Amino acid sequence: MTTSPTTAIILGTGLGQLASEITDSYEFPYSEIPNFPVSTVEGHAGKLIFGKLGGVDIMAMEGRFHYYEGYNMKEVTFPIRVMYELGIKTLFVSNASGGMNPEFKIGDLMIITDHINFFPEHPLRGKNFPTGPRFPDMHETYDHALIKQAEDIAREKGIRVVHGVYMGVQGPTFETPAEYKMYHRMGADAVGMSTVPEVIVAHHCGIKTFGISIITDLGLEDTPVEVSHEEVQVAANNAQPLMTEIMREMIRRA
Repeated sequence: MTTSPTTAIILGTGLGQLASEITDSYEFPYSEIPNFPVSTVEGHAGKLIFGKLGGVDIMAMEGRFHYYEGYNMKEVTFPIRVMYELGIKTLFVSNASGGMNPEFKIGDLMIITDHINFFPEHPLRGKNFPTGPRFPDMHETYDHALIKQAEDIAREKGIRVVHGVYMGVQGPTFETPAEYKMYHRMGADAVGMSTVPEVIVAHHCGIKTFGISIITDLGLEDTPVEVSHEEVQVAANNAQPLMTEIMREMIRRA
């Protein structure tokens, strides 16, 4: 069986169930792909899937790589380089994140409108790849047309979505109350430990990107809340069907 996907999806924490929606699929464990790191995080299966979603050929990463696992940024973003070489034109990224906007609720789907890169290493550091310029413009990192399409689909299906800026940090600790407060005052609505490096490299490669976060916990300035990875996974799994519905329809209309 052969496919020619131009769309790829990165499935984050607790969102691996979306893989069950992919039909006519065939899979490659990361451990069998040359130069691929191996995901070490619970909830990340660690395989590359090719198949169909909404009747459209797609490529999906079930499980991603994180800077906090000890990988450098070249390793974290290597799959994006592979996507580019395979002809991917559009990338959908998903993640679980902590909400800092007081209007957010646990289980909300946040459409990412922009991000703040707070990682200590930049994914484009080093010799410039010829896929893009040395100094890429970042004004429309998250594609406006795809954001509009997601809004339309959510409205049609009666799904609540919120919008916000995603702060990418290295982890692996969850945020202290003071860090939540600082990140929010810096302009972020949600914080997580992934996505930003992948999106930067995709943007450098000319790949259109759409991002969505499931708000799995809240770190509001006046309401400190303890959180565990298990609770994050439960919240993500509960919200996953709504995210799946939006993603599937967006891909079908692509």
